[in-house]
Amino acid sequence: MKIFTLGEGSYSVDATKKFIPFNPETDNFRERPASLFIHVNPFLIKTDTDLIVLDTGLGYKDTRDELIIHQHIRNAGFDPDDVTLVLMSHLHYDHSGGLVVEHSGKLNPSFPNAEHVIQQKEWETGLSGKSSSYHKEIFEALNGAVKLTLVDGSGEFRSGIRYELSGGHSPFHQVFWMEIEGTKCFFGGDELPEPEQLIRKFVAKYDYDGRKAMQLREEYGKKAAEEGWTCLFYHAKSLAVGNVSYQDDHFKIDPA
Repeated sequence: MKIFTLGEGSYSVDATKKFIPFNPETDNFRERPASLFIHVNPFLIKTDTDLIVLDTGLGYKDTRDELIIHQHIRNAGFDPDDVTLVLMSHLHYDHSGGLVVEHSGKLNPSFPNAEHVIQQKEWETGLSGKSSSYHKEIFEALNGAVKLTLVDGSGEFRSGIRYELSGGHSPFHQVFWMEIEGTKCFFGGDELPEPEQLIRKFVAKYDYDGRKAMQLREEYGKKAAEEGWTCLFYHAKSLAVGNVSYQDDHFKIDPA
């Protein structure tokens, strides 16, 4: 198993829920009051049998009108059309925007040959259009155009890949445990989005159930430390792939 970080950059998000590119080296955070600053890191995993994308980023394009996530996949030595699996933790826009690509005013699947694995009720929530955190048009464009595998609750998707309904960040959020080719890899989506959230315990207002999400982070961190799971941090500022250790009630994260 090989893991690649497909970093999409840093952004500020205010009450309008618009994601505005933010360069820490040139932009002043004081000029963006009441904003949350986030970093976006989809992941690519290559195994002997699959090319897997874990969440898809915002779907922003580069100056050549190509999706940033597509360009990063090419830079890693692969073709986006060769992606066989897209595993989605949840469908908030900063995780699902890259599911589609716009050409001539039409949205098309970004990974047309891939099987997309999504929680059934999360998919229904996205299609309902009842929340601005979800962009309904993305899911309408996917519907009937790709192979959708809608799962319910927790289970084993296939040998070596387990999904677990977690429900802390959003009601139907899921996490993935992958044990393939001797490597143990955990993707927590927004339930374990960055290393710092292991180091400092807090309840986040942006979580659906902040207390549950906080408890889950600690559970996942301890399990990763005890059993040797490599963690993928979707919103990490710098350390996106790390190994966790736990001693004297404190977590430490080192590069994998």
